[in-house]
Amino acid sequence: MIKVSVMYPNTADIKFDIEYYKNTHLPMITAALGDALKGMEFVLGIGGRVPGEKAPYFAIVDLKFESVAVFQASFGPHAATFAADVPNYTNVAGELQISELM
Repeated sequence: MIKVSVMYPNTADIKFDIEYYKNTHLPMITAALGDALKGMEFVLGIGGRVPGEKAPYFAIVDLKFESVAVFQASFGPHAATFAADVPNYTNVAGELQISELM
């Protein structure tokens, strides 16, 4: 099982429409990926390493898949559609990391 994390850096000038992301963008992804998507978790950063420090990431979404191949096969055909929607909710580029769940 793998986890694909999309992490949005908490820049000084970040704009992020949480409601749009939660109620429009993520449901679009869920519908497009269908049964290939095994789970999703959306979190908002509230703090950093020391008290009062801002979180390094404003928002993170984790998507779970059986394998990298399943992720690529299900996500790839929709990648352009997902990317085209980004300006509707943020002005920062998300960083992507693929991890193996242990």
